[in-house]
Amino acid sequence: MRHHSPSTWATICIFVAALVHLALGFSIEFSVDEAHYALYAQHLAWSYFDHPPLVGWIQWPLVAMTSSEGVIRLIPELLWILSAYLVYQVTLQIHRFIQGANASYLTSALPSESSCALMAVLVIIASPLPHVLAIGLLPDTLLTPLSLGLMLMGLRWIANDHFRLSDWLITGVLLGLAGLSKYTAAFTAFALFLVLLSTPKKSWFTQSGFWLAILIALLFITPVIYWNWANDWISFKYQIAHGSGGQWAWRRVAAFIGIQVACFGPLLFIGGFLFLKDCLNAHKAGLLALLSFFGIPFAIFAALSGGGSLPHWTTPAWFCIAPFAGIGLMKAWSMHHRLTIRALLIIQILLCLVGFGFVLSGGIPSTAVKSNPIADLYGWKDAGRRAAQLALSNQATGIAVQNWTLGSRAAWYARPLPIYVLDERKDQFDLWFGQLAAGSNIILVNWSGMPYKAPVGSKSAFEACKHLENLEITRFGQHLSQFEFSLCRNWQGPGLVE
Repeated sequence: MRHHSPSTWATICIFVAALVHLALGFSIEFSVDEAHYALYAQHLAWSYFDHPPLVGWIQWPLVAMTSSEGVIRLIPELLWILSAYLVYQVTLQIHRFIQGANASYLTSALPSESSCALMAVLVIIASPLPHVLAIGLLPDTLLTPLSLGLMLMGLRWIANDHFRLSDWLITGVLLGLAGLSKYTAAFTAFALFLVLLSTPKKSWFTQSGFWLAILIALLFITPVIYWNWANDWISFKYQIAHGSGGQWAWRRVAAFIGIQVACFGPLLFIGGFLFLKDCLNAHKAGLLALLSFFGIPFAIFAALSGGGSLPHWTTPAWFCIAPFAGIGLMKAWSMHHRLTIRALLIIQILLCLVGFGFVLSGGIPSTAVKSNPIADLYGWKDAGRRAAQLALSNQATGIAVQNWTLGSRAAWYARPLPIYVLDERKDQFDLWFGQLAAGSNIILVNWSGMPYKAPVGSKSAFEACKHLENLEITRFGQHLSQFEFSLCRNWQGPGLVE
């Protein structure tokens, strides 16, 4: 590595990872969330049932031009590259801030700023779960670079003597875009507020630029507020219920921590701890405030995990701690702890490569679909197209499934036919396609990975369902799953899914 600078190596590593992402992106079908947010782009609106609208808006140009999964996935790939670049830049700025704040203690102790920045990028590349968000566009994919951008503005506020008007304008735009990305952007905004409070001698509350930034952010999120007002605040109600989860239990918190280590790798944990242990010696208030970009969302999600949570929700937080982890790990590297760090890097990267291999191959061979989660990524394109053909040939009203997670892929691959989710849960599909009219005939799609009994034989179901055919999904000779298509006649009510 002596033949190239750390910045060159960081560029090479990001480029190689991006090539792997693109290879996967052009090889597999949409996941449930990807299809759902691609449908956002197809049904443009001011906001949506479960998330703010930016995840749909940003895809609209490509979705309008093509249905190719690989081309649409260029958007999350570019966002991942931008996030990795921002991790590099934030690490440089934190390093310079630390050295400038306490040169007598740390100037000779810290490795070079570029080597710390390279380490920060490497721990991100070696982190398994972020690669998923680099291939599939989720709201967290958007919030990650925006959180890093706000973190960079917070660092600029701490390190510089004053904030220019342009700085306030950029901050307001970043806050507004974050609010359009995901509701949990409120945690990032609160972290930025703590950064402002960490410098009591600097006046910000009386600056016109601060209030202009607030006004810009509020103007950006006006569509979300208007849409929710017009729709009885259903998105806010859903998020409150979704975040609270089920019955709270400590074992879920312990499982959450374990899953986080598995999904993001131990290096980020270790590096963050080493930074707190060895590098937090000057301007503690400012650095701790910057660390709140990780600490606030992670602590909140850990607390909520007692009732249930999803592991990717913390992705923006982990990217925000990566600069600190890079500095901590590189300082340990300079103190001859290289074998452990190198071994962990290699192990984590190998785990990522094994995961990529499983996705491409179709997963672990198994007779039970549920024990092979990779099976969910294959077959929906063929199933959606076949369901659309059967609907047309049988003069059916549309296509029905019995769970919303089955509806996203069906709606994307069978478009423009309407998709009806036969349950009592109000969701985005009700807003897009409405309720199934009484007396309707429908093509019912049942998937072996989430099987349901056909809703027949009661006053709140179909009069009868006739099996039409099955579609078996295989990859490299391995059975992955099976789709069953039925023609169901005379819908008589909303129904209950058993």
